[in-house]
Amino acid sequence: MDEAERKQHKAWLPYTVYKKIIEKLNSEAVEDFRIDFEDGFGNRLDDEEDATAVNAANELAKGMTAKTISPFIGIRIKPFTEDLKSRGVRTLDIFLTALFEKTNGRLPDNFIVMLPKVTISEQVSTMVRLLEIIERKNNLTAGSLKMETMVEATQIIMDDEGKNPLMKIIRAGEGRLIAAHFGTYDYTASCGITAKYQTMAHPVCDFAHHMTKVALGGTGIFLSDGATNVMPVPPHRGDDLSQKQKKENQQSVHHAWKIGYDHSMHSLINGFYQGWDLNPAQLPMRYAATYNFFLSSMNDATYRLKTFVERAAISTLTGDIFDDAATGQGLLNFFLKAMNCGAISELEATATGLTVEEIRSRSFYKILQGRRNK
Repeated sequence: MDEAERKQHKAWLPYTVYKKIIEKLNSEAVEDFRIDFEDGFGNRLDDEEDATAVNAANELAKGMTAKTISPFIGIRIKPFTEDLKSRGVRTLDIFLTALFEKTNGRLPDNFIVMLPKVTISEQVSTMVRLLEIIERKNNLTAGSLKMETMVEATQIIMDDEGKNPLMKIIRAGEGRLIAAHFGTYDYTASCGITAKYQTMAHPVCDFAHHMTKVALGGTGIFLSDGATNVMPVPPHRGDDLSQKQKKENQQSVHHAWKIGYDHSMHSLINGFYQGWDLNPAQLPMRYAATYNFFLSSMNDATYRLKTFVERAAISTLTGDIFDDAATGQGLLNFFLKAMNCGAISELEATATGLTVEEIRSRSFYKILQGRRNK
């Protein structure tokens, strides 16, 4: 890339990222949503939580009818600890009963139940038995209720025998447990980190992330990073603000945005391609980080993957062994994730020398085999 091309790319990148953020916010700002009855809701009187569960179910039913809910949606109940397990069961039962009354027994697409603060596999197996009871009670197809867990305690990273129990916990889900989400603040607290330093960028979080990826690699379990708790909310409210107050509002929002952006980039670099947001105002920076992550590396990745494809073709002609398929798969995964988040289209990915059909195969090994057989 010469100097003129570098200048053009430097201007193109922020402009393209900005355009994609606006398009995303206008078309599908929220991809996944949890109705939260745990930390976000807090511990309240039983009557209040009961009433809120019914109201939340009614609102979800309205959204299903109006087709305004996110593509993925679910509920986070209280954990199955000794103190809160009865409350968690009760809320889920009330919520689903009220929902089915409004929808004639129909669940939204991609509905999931999140069980937080899991430390032992018995908590997951108990949830499985509960979901089976709910399915039978409401004439649902067996296995239709899926669940996910949260990685937010040291015991889920290493148990009292010095083993990582994550696979044991996943197996306890009997095929229902499809995702694991990191809980930044509970996990850092369980490590003895003081509140000031409880952030997604703390090294103890990286350790937990890598242990989780190693334990669950190749299983198909979906992974998500945690949330940034610094909100991009202006400190001064009202219509009659001074110039100083307006400036302070802007600085506060920009500061929070920068923190959120950096945390999202840190997650992406470490192989966590989704995370949580606690406030709608955080969404622009999540998409800014995601699009910048992929688009800023696109030229290099395109060149590298195209070179791999060409080398594969040469190997086909000469009969040589092409043994870098793992690296090729890593580059292909980059483009698959870039397409999945909307950074590029399938057509743009064909600049790598692959066809749309080859890209959709999602397997660099199959691509090599297909080209060798021609």
